[in-house]
Amino acid sequence: MVSSLAPSAEKIPARFRSYFEKAPLLALVGNTPIVEVTLFKKELPRCKFLAKVESVNPGGSIKDRPVRRMLLEALSEGKLGPGKTIIDSSSGNAGIAYAMLGAALGQPVELVVPGNASLERKKRIKAHGARLVETDPIEGYDAALREAHRRYDEHPDRYFMPDQYKNSNNWRAHYEETAAEILAQTEGKLTHFVAGVGTGGTITGCGRRLKEAVPGVKVVMVRPDTFPGIEGLKPLDEPGSIIPEIFDSSVVDEKVRVTIEDAYDLCGRIAREMGLFVGQSSGAYLKAAYEAAKAEGSGTFVTIFSDLGERYFSTRLWD
Repeated sequence: MVSSLAPSAEKIPARFRSYFEKAPLLALVGNTPIVEVTLFKKELPRCKFLAKVESVNPGGSIKDRPVRRMLLEALSEGKLGPGKTIIDSSSGNAGIAYAMLGAALGQPVELVVPGNASLERKKRIKAHGARLVETDPIEGYDAALREAHRRYDEHPDRYFMPDQYKNSNNWRAHYEETAAEILAQTEGKLTHFVAGVGTGGTITGCGRRLKEAVPGVKVVMVRPDTFPGIEGLKPLDEPGSIIPEIFDSSVVDEKVRVTIEDAYDLCGRIAREMGLFVGQSSGAYLKAAYEAAKAEGSGTFVTIFSDLGERYFSTRLWD
C-alpha cells in the first residue's frame, strides 16, 4: 500500500496552511512508499522485511520530516521570521533539509557539520545558499553540536536554533507522520521496528506510536562503532557521549552492533539484488533487522531506508 503523494488540504493544520501556499515544496515531504526487501527470503522464509523508502523526499532523506515540522512550528509561534538565521548542527541530511526548506521559505541558514560529512551533502547544502561551518571530523558530531550552540549563545538575537537534539517537534513528526504511515501501510501487522539514533527522533517517535498501536512490537536499535562510525548514527555508550535529550531509551527493547563494513556490504547487496541505491545507515538498519530476525526465526521487521546512495560517492561506500 502506498499513500497519496501529497497531503490533502484538510489534513494540513490550519496554522501551517499559509506556509504551504507560500512554499509548495512543503507538500512533497512524507507519504513515502514502503517496499518488501527480499534478500533473505531463502534463508529466513518465515521472516518478512519491509523498508520505508525515505529517499523520495525532496531533500533525499528522512530528515525532511522533522525539519519541516520544527520550522513550521517556529514560524507559527513567531520564533522564526524576517531577520533571523536558522542555525543548527547536522551530520548532513538534516543540513540539506534546513538549507532546502529555508530557501523555500525565504529564511537564511547556517549549518555546522563535522568535516567527515560526505562531499555530496556539503555541496547540496551550499547549492541552496546556506553557509557551511565544518568542525574536526575526529571529534565527531558532538563537536559540531557544541560549535552550533557556541555560535547561538554569542548571538541569540541573530539566530533561531531549532536544536534538533532537544526539540520535541523532531520526534512528534515521526510519531504523527512516519509511524502513522507505517501502521497504515502494514495494517498494523509488524513485530519489530529497527532504527538507529542520530538525534533520537525517528526511533523515539516511531517507537512510541508503534508500541501504543501494536501490542508486543519490539524496537531494535542499531549500535555503531565509535570510529570510523556510520554517518548520522551515534553509539551513545562511549564515555562523554552527548545523549540527545529527545531520545527515549525506554522504547528500545534490544541493541544490535553493526560495523561500517556490515553497512557497506548490505548497501551493495541492496543495489545489486534489488536495484535500490541507498546510503550507509540503510545498510546498517537492514543488517540489524537481519540479525534480529535470525534470533527470532519469524516475524515482520520494518525499517527505514533513510537516504540516497549518491550522497556517498566521495566515501569508501562504493569503492
